[in-house]
Amino acid sequence: MPGKKIVIVDDDETLRKTFALLLGKKYQVYTVKDTEEALARFGRSKVDLVIADYKLPSRTGVELIRELRAAGFEGEAMLISAHPDLVRIEDLNRYSISHFFVKPLDLEILNLSIDRLLQPKKLLETHA
Repeated sequence: MPGKKIVIVDDDETLRKTFALLLGKKYQVYTVKDTEEALARFGRSKVDLVIADYKLPSRTGVELIRELRAAGFEGEAMLISAHPDLVRIEDLNRYSISHFFVKPLDLEILNLSIDRLLQPKKLLETHA
């Protein structure tokens, strides 16, 4: 079974299923539809990457990541959105959100970015 754990937070079921199919062979993928479910899952499991949609039902993806960071989450974070005009660069930097992708997503580029983010650091240094 794949080792690295990824949580996908998006209210679009089709997108969650797409992520699970795309990443499920290499990673343990957990998909959740809202921020409450995402916050509940972090109490039970160490996660390597959170990918959150910006617009979610009860709070934004940035607010979710801010809360996770405040609770001690040190993993990687990515943000996706169909509304790039709502996303502030300052927030991406403040909460260590390393990547931002605009919907519709280029799945090939997204997949490569995730692989690169989750590679062991030593392996990355030898290929740089």
